[in-house]
Amino acid sequence: MSQTSIELQPQQSDHSKSHPEPESRLQPPSQLLLAEPPHNPHQIQVQHQNPLQPGQQQRLTTERREETPWVTYHRLFGLLLGIFMGTAILGLVYYIHHSLHTGSRNNAGHVIPCVSSACQWAASRLSTSADPFTQPCEYFVSTCGSKRHSVNRGGRQRSQGIALPSPSLMDGSGEAKRQNKRELRRLTEDANLSRQSVLLQYLRGILETNNSSDSSAVKKTKDFYRSCLDTRSLEAAGAEPFLSLIQKLGGWAVSGEWNKTDFNYTLGLLMREYGTFPFFNLYVGKDPNEAASKRTKRYIQIDQPDLLIPIEWNNETQKSRAKTETLRPFLASCQSYLDFLGSPPSMSMLHVGTFISLSSELAVAASPVQYRLLKGQLYQRMTIKELQSQAPAIDWLGCLQAAFHPMSLTEDDHVLLHNLPYIIKMSHIINKWLYKPVMSNSGTLHTYMVLNLLHTLMPAMDSRFSETAKNLSLALGNIEEEVPRWKHCVLEIERGFDSVLTHLLSERTARRETEEIIESVFFSFISKITTLRWKDHESFQRFIDKVYSSPPRLWSSEEISSEDDLDLLFSEVTVSSRGFFPNYLQLLSLWQKRRSKLLAAQTEVADTLSVAPSLVTNGLLFPMGMFIPPLFHPTYPKAMNYGAVGFLVAKDIFHLFLSEIYSHNETMHAVGDCVWAHYLNATENGGRVGASWLTSEQQQELWLQYSALQVALQAYHHSLSQNPVDTSVSGLHHNQLFFRSFSQVSCDIDPYSESMPLDPSFLIPVFCAQPDLCPANPQCSVEAQQSQTRTCLPQPLTIS
Repeated sequence: MSQTSIELQPQQSDHSKSHPEPESRLQPPSQLLLAEPPHNPHQIQVQHQNPLQPGQQQRLTTERREETPWVTYHRLFGLLLGIFMGTAILGLVYYIHHSLHTGSRNNAGHVIPCVSSACQWAASRLSTSADPFTQPCEYFVSTCGSKRHSVNRGGRQRSQGIALPSPSLMDGSGEAKRQNKRELRRLTEDANLSRQSVLLQYLRGILETNNSSDSSAVKKTKDFYRSCLDTRSLEAAGAEPFLSLIQKLGGWAVSGEWNKTDFNYTLGLLMREYGTFPFFNLYVGKDPNEAASKRTKRYIQIDQPDLLIPIEWNNETQKSRAKTETLRPFLASCQSYLDFLGSPPSMSMLHVGTFISLSSELAVAASPVQYRLLKGQLYQRMTIKELQSQAPAIDWLGCLQAAFHPMSLTEDDHVLLHNLPYIIKMSHIINKWLYKPVMSNSGTLHTYMVLNLLHTLMPAMDSRFSETAKNLSLALGNIEEEVPRWKHCVLEIERGFDSVLTHLLSERTARRETEEIIESVFFSFISKITTLRWKDHESFQRFIDKVYSSPPRLWSSEEISSEDDLDLLFSEVTVSSRGFFPNYLQLLSLWQKRRSKLLAAQTEVADTLSVAPSLVTNGLLFPMGMFIPPLFHPTYPKAMNYGAVGFLVAKDIFHLFLSEIYSHNETMHAVGDCVWAHYLNATENGGRVGASWLTSEQQQELWLQYSALQVALQAYHHSLSQNPVDTSVSGLHHNQLFFRSFSQVSCDIDPYSESMPLDPSFLIPVFCAQPDLCPANPQCSVEAQQSQTRTCLPQPLTIS
């Protein structure tokens, strides 16, 4: 059978007009054109020589080559791609021959150490972490999941956490030396942190650092944080702040003093000022049905509420109901809340009973999202006028204008419904309770709204309320991790002071270095995916077009351009020194304004607490929260930055495009099986427990993380070729420093870690099986475990 190979043919010049050049300096990948179809399309072989491999050109040939008008354009692209590959080749050759065993050296021949405060801390961190180069093969037996949660069967537990330095230490301030010992003690205490936990810890350090030059908005944010930590004042205030707020709302029937405020007026006030939605939920988002048109318009989304009463779904009746076995503890918790608020015991049972009755009626109308998806009840579009006719008990235009003030809304504006049957039923229930003769004077609906407001404000009240809620949760069988107060306070700040946190992160983000890593890794990713064994050129071309149309960029807010703008934005915010409760009310008001701005926004709004990139219609967005110590610092050696955050960037990119790549998984199987075979051989006497075969999901994740490390290393080499000087930490050789840095983050907690069948650090011995890549062989050498060395780096980085 004759074999048909593929050649990169010149691309039609008009085609380039559909791909405007992105902000990054990436050039468009070539198209693959078949001169004649292969006998078996599954056997098409795409060969892509590694840019790092000297003395070779990228060639994809066909047996019959036809001249086209596109030759000039493709030759130009080939020249540009050749320049990129050539610089990588030269850099690697220089790197191997001049610094393989010595690292960076100055003119005197000495290793150039990094002496910044960040590097000094990193050196201390390296000294307390395990060195994968010196470990026996049994060290890699336990997987990340078992290391995080339990001692493995061999009785050995290995911590793979990310310890976090304070910002003052990173900035090299005078306080750094005084904190150094305390920070080093935390190295072993802060184990097993997820990426978001690292970000929260970093923001905590910023908020707890006093700086006389802080702007007004920053000072208000830090004052809010301190008032949140002041639990002593919360305990001293008790329920009095909330009782005073009830009086501003017109009282309530529970105390016998209620001025019968208008239902819709009170509901609109709770939505606008206090972020409370008793009868339905509101949020902002796009219509997925418009995704193909790439529209940026956002809509008000109306959903069923988060009911306070525990409910369950009955598959037989296809209805929800209040969980009978939970009614007693729920009743007890409601009675406790009323007791704390000074309700007379003789009145408590009556009002708790009507509250539970109303809650139970609303629960019957609710349904789980899976059921609504099956019934086509999600994203139902209608105008506010149409909604008013369907559910007349709610003044929809008035309430929505209150919730999204100062946005101007009309009854012809469209909203998206996520459970219209619930909304209709809810309207009937409200009308029934509004005009129920027996209960007309009890203010049941008003009491229901006040108790929902209590739930909203509970984080700003004394511990009796939160302890009661916790006890109810335990009675329901929920086991929740205790959230430290500082973490709770940082999360609360993000709801209203998100633009301040974004500004503080932006101040500390080295954009030039960050963007270089993102771009270099992305370019290496493109180079990598061309080496895959694609089924046909059409699928490859569709995928490469999608990748190229998604240029990467740093995700930052464009709303604030200076500290003066920030101060103006928060000029009306007053942070009280009297306690946390009034400050929390301010936070809820800021949250409402943030929601309104989101509705009007025309671009993707930066998520301050995001730690992973997002694939949107106009590109890949990388949040600033990914580029913080200890994962990244502008003074670190490049080897450290690329080994840690470069690997994470690469891994995230692969996961974002994995669904398209997976359909061409022949390469995945070959590489995954190769790495797994090395692992089985190396650990056969190390206490390894488990199956000798991989599931499809495990094989996929093993290939992905292997490829991500390969892409990060290639990106580092390319960066090194642009500037062949890099510093060192602890005198470590560049590649060794790269792999050591990778080993410290390879077990970061993410949604995919449980699919990884082995310790990702085992990839280091596999990579070091390639000649001349590592300055010294790891103690666990995969070469020593088999008579015939087999590298999983295809030729060495190309799959043919």
